[in-house]
Amino acid sequence: MRKRLLQATLLAVALTAFVLGIPLVVSALKLVEDITRGDLSGRAQQIATRLDEQVAAGEPIELSNVRLVVPDDARLTVRISDRTYTYGTDPGEDPLVETVSMVQSGTVRLAVPSSPVRTQQIQVAGGISLLAVLSAATGGFVAIVTARRLADPLRHVADRANRLGAGDFRPDPKRHGVPELDRVADALDASGAALSQLMQRERELVGDVSHQLRSRLTALQLRLEALAETEDEETAEEAGAALEQAERLSGVLDDLLAAATAARARDAEPLDVSAELSGVAEEWREQFRAQGRTLRLRIEKELLARATPARLREALGVLLDNALRHGEGTVTLSAKYGSGTVLVQVADSGGGVPEELVPHVFTRGFSGGGSTGVGLALARALIEADSGRLELSRPATFEIYLPVARADDVLGVPWQTDSTPR
Repeated sequence: MRKRLLQATLLAVALTAFVLGIPLVVSALKLVEDITRGDLSGRAQQIATRLDEQVAAGEPIELSNVRLVVPDDARLTVRISDRTYTYGTDPGEDPLVETVSMVQSGTVRLAVPSSPVRTQQIQVAGGISLLAVLSAATGGFVAIVTARRLADPLRHVADRANRLGAGDFRPDPKRHGVPELDRVADALDASGAALSQLMQRERELVGDVSHQLRSRLTALQLRLEALAETEDEETAEEAGAALEQAERLSGVLDDLLAAATAARARDAEPLDVSAELSGVAEEWREQFRAQGRTLRLRIEKELLARATPARLREALGVLLDNALRHGEGTVTLSAKYGSGTVLVQVADSGGGVPEELVPHVFTRGFSGGGSTGVGLALARALIEADSGRLELSRPATFEIYLPVARADDVLGVPWQTDSTPR
């Protein structure tokens, strides 16, 4: 984008310099010559007037009387009747010549060397060319500034769209002062908020449906088991068949829930959590240092989990930002293998979340510190989208549980899942 903008602006500047510069140079060259010829013509006319006065008075032709009007390097030639009078030096080859007629049937001819005029023309052309080059350089500078001012915001908006597609629904407060791009950023923030709410409602709906169906199925299975033990053989047989169908329905429900979870985690891939956390720590360490605090990193080597890099980075960003804003002292980012999971912890040295707020800390819109109440709810949604869990284990410690990668996984290859029920 920046390259295209730069090329377009420079092309416009070059075309403008070409279209205007060439006629300007030609006009300037002609103007220099016309000025010189006009001066010669005026001088020749003065000489002719004085010589006409001498002839009219019957005086002999004396060119010494007009020598002050003749330029130093010019030659004056006067023709009256059959006589020719000359004064001055030879102007050389290809001189500039101006000739005027006298009233007394004669002519006055002034010739000057053309080299000074040509030199002046070259100087004028060089000055105009220099101005054209300066104009092109100015245009190039303006093009670079304009391209950067437009390309950087466009790149940022594109990155924001990519993060939104990767599951990062956090609003981005950065704006660029370009109304059109700022409207796009506002639309992306609105879309992120809507998608976050949609994903949260979907997760809640799946949980509610699962709970209700399992409760009803369990009650149904208990009643069918009681009927299957009755002494009436026909009733017991029908109850056994119904019980078998209920068990199949329970299996289908399990498959549907598994498929829904797998569909949300379809972008998850084998991820080197150790390297990912090191990068996140580098990004945030300077912000902690600016507030006189320390961010420590304690991670085991070669921790492999299944997660979406963008979702994990953004969730960790929420937790670290929360620790920076509301926590105290040293913040520790640690990771290790747990029981079938990779456990990532973000802990600070402060008092943590008040006990009465713990049940509501992940509720969207709820905040005990004057913030928007979106961050922690969104972080949990991002982690759960990759089949992980985010919990508050202690008042000042958040824990992320990520599924461990299988032995045959390859880093960077997405987790292939079947989106249809088994």
